[in-house]
Amino acid sequence: MAIRQGLLALLSRGPRYGYQLRAEFEASTGATWPLNIGQVYTTLSRLERDGLVAPGEQDDQGRVVYTITEAGRAEMARWFGTPVAQADRPRDELVIKLAMAVTAGADVRPIIQAQRTATMGTLQRLTRARRANAEDPAQRLVLDSMIFQAEAEQRWLDHCEAVLAASPQTQERQA
Repeated sequence: MAIRQGLLALLSRGPRYGYQLRAEFEASTGATWPLNIGQVYTTLSRLERDGLVAPGEQDDQGRVVYTITEAGRAEMARWFGTPVAQADRPRDELVIKLAMAVTAGADVRPIIQAQRTATMGTLQRLTRARRANAEDPAQRLVLDSMIFQAEAEQRWLDHCEAVLAASPQTQERQA
């Protein structure tokens, strides 16, 4: 859903064609959310169908420039004004993996350690990217969010180890 509204937000700054929208979307998200150009044009077609954007004339290179409509501005404002519910976020595969490993009686310690190592590598990469993109506030916000999520994952992994170490069921399986 965020791609649709993200394109509307970009169009609120002025008319754009598909490749511009793709490049600006990726730049705004610090290239952490790459878009397929086909996805951009499919979304633009749906936005046009829903009356949220209007196509303009083709330029001399055959590119169609899109403009946001008043209905599109209202949709963008609605999106900006609506909090994102936890239930609207995708399932966390790591949580499911650890829960299933515990349920299956697997030794969860190597799973946690492998994830901790991977998350630390991600955290280091994101921190370097934040230093390199410190001037762009949109990219900084995206990178800061990802860094905070990685830090929270590290804390959660520590918590998982503590809970599992104190669990009689886990202690029995490891004996």
